[in-house]
Amino acid sequence: MEALRQDDPRRFGRFTALARFDEGASSVRYVARDLASGESALITAARPELAAVPVFSRRFQAEARTAERLAGGWVAPPLDPGDTAETPADEAEPLWTAAGYVPALPLAEAISIAGPLPERALRILGAGIAEILSRVHAAGSVLQGLAPGTVLLAADGPRLTAFGPLGAAASAEARPGGQLSVRLGYLTPEQIEGKEVSAASDLFVLGLLLAYAATGTTPFTEGPAEEATRRIAEDEPELDAVPEELRELIANCLAKDPDQRPTAGTVAAELALEGAAGLARGGWLPEPLAAAVADQEARILALEVPEEGEATAEAGETDAPSAPEDARPADPRTLREPEGVRTAPEPEGVSEAPEPEDARPVNAPPVAASGAPAAVESPVTPEPGDARPVDAPALRKPAAVAAPSGDTDPGNGDIGEDRGTTRFLNTGPRPPQNDRPTTQLALPHELTAPRAPDALPAAPPAQPAAPLALPAAPQQPGHTHGGPAPYPAAALPAGPAGPGGPGGGPMVSLPLPPAPAPAPDPAASRRTLLTIAAAAVGGLIVGGGSVAALGSGGTAEATDDKPAPKPRRTLPGQAPEPRWIYAHPASESSPLTTALWQDRLLVVTSESQASAVDLRTGKRLWQRADGAKGQAALAAGADLVFVASPTEFLWLSPKNGKVVHRVRYTEAFEDLPGLTVGRLAGSSGPVIWFTGSHTVVEKAPKPKKGKKKGKDKEVVEAYFFAYDIVQRKELWRTSVPAGRDPGTPAYRVVAERSADVLVRQDAASLTAAEVKKAKGKGSVRSFDQKTGKLLWTKQYGAASLEAATTGDEDGTLYAAVGQDLQAFEADSTKPLWRVEGSEDSWFGTPLIAGPLIHTTERSRLVGAVERESGRLVWRRSTEVPGTGPAPSLTLSGSEKTLIAADAVQVTVFAAADGERLWKFQDNGSADPKGETVRASYRALAFGETVVVQRDRSFYAFPVA
Repeated sequence: MEALRQDDPRRFGRFTALARFDEGASSVRYVARDLASGESALITAARPELAAVPVFSRRFQAEARTAERLAGGWVAPPLDPGDTAETPADEAEPLWTAAGYVPALPLAEAISIAGPLPERALRILGAGIAEILSRVHAAGSVLQGLAPGTVLLAADGPRLTAFGPLGAAASAEARPGGQLSVRLGYLTPEQIEGKEVSAASDLFVLGLLLAYAATGTTPFTEGPAEEATRRIAEDEPELDAVPEELRELIANCLAKDPDQRPTAGTVAAELALEGAAGLARGGWLPEPLAAAVADQEARILALEVPEEGEATAEAGETDAPSAPEDARPADPRTLREPEGVRTAPEPEGVSEAPEPEDARPVNAPPVAASGAPAAVESPVTPEPGDARPVDAPALRKPAAVAAPSGDTDPGNGDIGEDRGTTRFLNTGPRPPQNDRPTTQLALPHELTAPRAPDALPAAPPAQPAAPLALPAAPQQPGHTHGGPAPYPAAALPAGPAGPGGPGGGPMVSLPLPPAPAPAPDPAASRRTLLTIAAAAVGGLIVGGGSVAALGSGGTAEATDDKPAPKPRRTLPGQAPEPRWIYAHPASESSPLTTALWQDRLLVVTSESQASAVDLRTGKRLWQRADGAKGQAALAAGADLVFVASPTEFLWLSPKNGKVVHRVRYTEAFEDLPGLTVGRLAGSSGPVIWFTGSHTVVEKAPKPKKGKKKGKDKEVVEAYFFAYDIVQRKELWRTSVPAGRDPGTPAYRVVAERSADVLVRQDAASLTAAEVKKAKGKGSVRSFDQKTGKLLWTKQYGAASLEAATTGDEDGTLYAAVGQDLQAFEADSTKPLWRVEGSEDSWFGTPLIAGPLIHTTERSRLVGAVERESGRLVWRRSTEVPGTGPAPSLTLSGSEKTLIAADAVQVTVFAAADGERLWKFQDNGSADPKGETVRASYRALAFGETVVVQRDRSFYAFPVA
């Protein structure tokens, strides 16, 4: 950390800059404070020379949107920037974001301080990052932002600070003609082979990251530098030093075949089944790291607002430009291209820039570790003097560093401190800087999925604070924990056009997320290119000189004067971009029930109230305390929302939640004083069925002469009701046996026919006497539709009390019998057909859809069989590990898409042939300090949308 320089902005919206926190290849970060509220912030401001490049501006916005979508959990939420000053017409629009300050250490620095992490810390680190990746992948994106410098270790768990290639860039420079060169870290085997990047690529890098955290080095470092890419593509990783309990999982992540790598959700579950936040409770960092984090926090709190001119103490006259008065946030909705920027005419051939063989700043001679070959300099534009990396502690002193201001003697041992700055907080001179960048990232193919028009409102993205570097003594040359591998970067075999050219490394197109294109210039049609190359950094093995061209309009072939291309299809297996995301307020109790009303509202009930969310926008419209503890909302005609509360029936206005009608049970059922209404058993049109019970006192019979009078006793009487919620009147009731204490039996309608309704009672509500009488077999009751009269009670084969059962309007029942699914004639109990299930499993409740019945098994198999014959049409696995209930099934409005939801993920299939379309998992914890989310997923479908719920989080995905 250092004092502000003369040309640094002093204001960022409502925040006043206090100091430079650190600087990376594409941005400078500042510690700032809102003087009115005392709120501390970390400002990430793009370098002006890069912000002036249109393709950089668009990519910066895309990463801002990614950070915004991921905000929460292990990604710090954005802060309100407040009012910003207008930018003069002749100046470029500044790009910056604001996030809350979180004391934390970069992983690379943590390894250098305390060495490899212990197993528990590794589990928390890996689970936290995997939870983030699962959210990224579920949205159809690939992160490509993992590196020891972009992952932070905070007191309560890990944080991620990079959300794409700019945030994780090792170096970046603007080049003539509107080009931008960004140098990145390692490649994956599929990238070396020139194949497309997918979510599995993030898992490979996660495996490298965990191996690095467990050993202080990476599993492909042994061997000559020039063979680095071959080792990544062909050699098995060296994992002997990784804790045995984690070795197999990390090896699976490092599989050469992307299809053999686990999903992010699987990794998170295997590392910390209770979630990273749950495992991290009570502290997780080794003592030296916890002390370093606490010390960093104390230093930040001690910062004071600098006085005018303080930043230029020790400085004499300077030719530096005057400081801009204010800067403005990179709001993805309003960020505009710098004015006056135009692209040059397209040349006949575009040649990629030569790839440097090492990631050192070119103004410093290469410094090799003992026995390591020195790097060869490449003709690249020198980095700005203020672009020194400061993320990691110095591991060796450069032989000579060009003085950025001209005041530093290269040979006097000075570290090259800018004389336009002052020291403060008793930090003394900064430690010697590494002669290489400190972040690394795999070559991305696609950063984010196209954003839906009605996606979440944009806001400055969150980037948790990088830590304040602790003073460190210069270290001797050599490889240490957290340091660079003792050899320069390996280069991919060069083809005729040089590194990355034909015959060389892979060349892939990198489409940008949709962004507004600059106004076309009739005289300028040259496309702007972003060249991305791999670089050796942070002690992680590199891929070498692979180069990719990034077109400013969306693909390498797009030009600025052409319309933006259509959104790219999501990666195979990845969920589409949600139409909207709704988070139930943490200040309110968790949802009890959720239901869709008329394809217009999502109605959520909780212990405290009922609330409604607009299904078009995901915005909450109203909340009503009267609906507290209510059951799932139903449509009472076209204009009212029906909710059954514990004491009354309510009819609410869909516009504002106002109670239009209410019928208290004491009034509607006056002859049943103290009636307790159970859960709804089912509904059809305006009719609902439910059970209820009340207690009556049976007087003891008159005693015989000379005998003592017996005691009166309380008896529970139970009923099965039919009620019209449009006419608001009871249709019928029939007496049924009382259930287990407190007495109300729990019924479920399994089939509705023209003459009767078929009902099963949940085994948990059966009395001990009923369980004994059933002898382990379940039964189905038939009630007359018009009168409610009990028509019959039947058992079906060996179907147990808990067996999943459903039926259709044609009089066929489908029940789980042992490991199989069997069909019966409802009236005669005659078996019709049987479908064999998987070993040591059983079927869950099937779902009827036209001529098919969709099946679900505890073994995570989902399928379809013909209703008429029982012929198996298809059967697929959700590929979810572990055990638990069978996934619950939901069909889309068109019945073309089948959604299977369980405790681990949502898996979506094509209903006709079982093709797996995509999977979705969200973060396992909404708040690192809050309760770990263990709730199962649930899906509700309407039209061409499925709403996926997990506890407080709701996601609306498009489906066929």
